[in-house]
Parts: sequence; C-alpha cells; structure tokens
Amino acid sequence: MPSNANLGAIVVGTNFGVLTHVQALRAAGFEVHGLVGRDPEKTRERAAWANIPVGVTSLAEALGLPDVDAVAISTPPHTHAEIALAAIAAGKHVVCEKPFARDLSEARKMLDAAEAAGIVHILGHEHRFDVHQSLAYQAMREGVIGEPRMLTHIMELPMFADEKTEVPDWWGDASEGGGWLGANGIHMIDLARNLMGEITGVSASLATLSDHGWSAEDSFSIHFRTPNGGGLLQSSISDMAPPLFATRVAGTRGALWIEPPNVFVADASGTRQLEAGPELAHREVAAKPHDYVKTTYDQLCASANAIGPYTCLYEAFRDRIRGVEPSHPTRPATFDDAVIGQRILDAVRESDRTGGWVELG
Repeated sequence: MPSNANLGAIVVGTNFGVLTHVQALRAAGFEVHGLVGRDPEKTRERAAWANIPVGVTSLAEALGLPDVDAVAISTPPHTHAEIALAAIAAGKHVVCEKPFARDLSEARKMLDAAEAAGIVHILGHEHRFDVHQSLAYQAMREGVIGEPRMLTHIMELPMFADEKTEVPDWWGDASEGGGWLGANGIHMIDLARNLMGEITGVSASLATLSDHGWSAEDSFSIHFRTPNGGGLLQSSISDMAPPLFATRVAGTRGALWIEPPNVFVADASGTRQLEAGPELAHREVAAKPHDYVKTTYDQLCASANAIGPYTCLYEAFRDRIRGVEPSHPTRPATFDDAVIGQRILDAVRESDRTGGWVELG
C-alpha cells in the first residue's frame, strides 16, 4: 500500500465502538468500511448514523470486506479472545479494548497468536495519550524527581451510587470480566507501571458499596510494590460523596502530582508547573451529536474526552502498520502490556479471595 493511501478498518462494537473508535479512526486517517454488532437492527441503524457503508452481525463477513487492514474491538471483555483470534487469523492488525481478557491464560493466547502472525497489536490504553499523563511520564523518564518511591492514585466517583443504575448484564458479572476493577483499575495499574516501574506484588480488597445485585465489584483498594517503592491505587464508582481525584508520586529528589490538565513538581528549588510541548498535544476532535445516551452507563461510554487521546493512539497504530517514525513520543500499550496487566488483575483478585499478599516476581 502506498504510504499516502488510507488504511481500512472495521469496528466491532456498536456503543463505545461507534461513539469513540469510529471517530478517532477517521481522525487518524483510517477509512471505516464496516461495523459489526450483535443486534441486526441496532447495528444497521448505528452504521447509518455513523456513515459506515456496511453494518452486519457476521464478523467473518466484515473481515471479508475489501481493503480491510485493521480491526478495532470494542465489545464486552469475555468476547475479546474469540474476535481477536479470528481477526489475527485473517491477517488483520488489531486494537483491542481493555479489560483485555477474562484471565491470564486467555490473554496469553491472544498475544501468542498476534506475535506468531506478525501483526501490529495495540491495547486500548488511550489515557497514556492524555496530555497530562504524557507530560508526567516524560518528566519521570527524565528523572525530574529522582527515583520514584511512592505513588498515591485515588479516583472516587458517585456515578453508580444509585442501586437502580442500569448497566449491561455483563458489566455486573465477574465471570464475564465485568466490574470497576477491569474497567478503571487496569487504567490505574497502567499509570502506576509508567510512573513507578513494574509491579512485583499486591495486597488488595474488592468491595461493592451499592446493592446492585452484581457479582462484580464497584470499588477496590490495591497496595502494590515495585523494586524500589510502592503505593496505593483506590477507586469507587459508587461513592456518594463528591468526586475525589489525587495522583501524586514522591521521589528521592522531589514530588510530582497531576491536577488535570496540569502537572506540578516540588523540589528543593520550589514548586513549579510543567509545560507540555507541542509534541504531546492532541487535536481536539468534536464528538458527533447523538441520541444514544439514555443511562448513566451510556454517559460513561460517551465522553468526548476520549476521542482526542484515542486519535493519538490510532495515529501510533497507523505509524506502526506503515513502519514509519511515530508521530507522538508516548509509546502505545501492546498485547505484551495487556498480558502484564492481566497478570496483575488476576493477582488482585487472588489477594481479595485469600486475604494475603500475592507476589508477582
């Protein structure tokens, strides 16, 4: 394919897939040829709304469309492996949403298949490309606060505090990869790895604050260690109090903290705000107006804030497919990161079950 020709993609998933992935793919220069969903009428309707030529329920049919180079998977986590393995077998490059899999064994199968096929594989950690996270990661790589020793990362939200909050059946089902740990905890784990280094052990507890009737959690608290430090990751989506956010890492020569969209450092010279260079910026992509947001869960999926970072992610995906220099300095997460993240998620759940410390090595 000529370097100036648009790559072609299909999107699997008619909710976040349509509202975010389709728009970000197009902003990054992809042509979206098909949409795959479970409900025929809903899939055709949303394909028409998004100006996608083909809306079908058959993944095989969509994979067989002409000029399809890539597949974006935005479906419930328990479906990821089957879809990803089919896309990989068809020779397509793949972006897969998180949570990546139901367990480590499933995650490793997907990574092994992707590596054997030689395709480009990216995990949907779009927040790596948020300007404030990219800036914080850059500062840590440059050793601005010395060696990182302690991270505190807290996010408390009241969105699902009402026990009548409507969510898809899979979201409240632990066996299908549902719950707040997979939805948000994996983002927090990824941030911890980028700020602190690899996680070597965890002690954790999972909780349900509201009586939703779920088998999955709506809250978690994770104490983790790294080779040179550790920290706390804590979050709930059912805390009735006003929202609470805190991200702070203390190091041997200072401290860094994030107050989106800003990043600050305090050290012996005083306190200062870090400035992001133009290389970290992402284009603001306006979300297309829609009538699909009817529940609190829909609101969670429909945030326009994800489209800009996802555009950067898809630009990185595009650059890797074409084999050119990346247009953004932040490294996208891959299926390798997905396997590491899944191992940590499994360890968190094991710690919650046993009440003990779980070593990761």
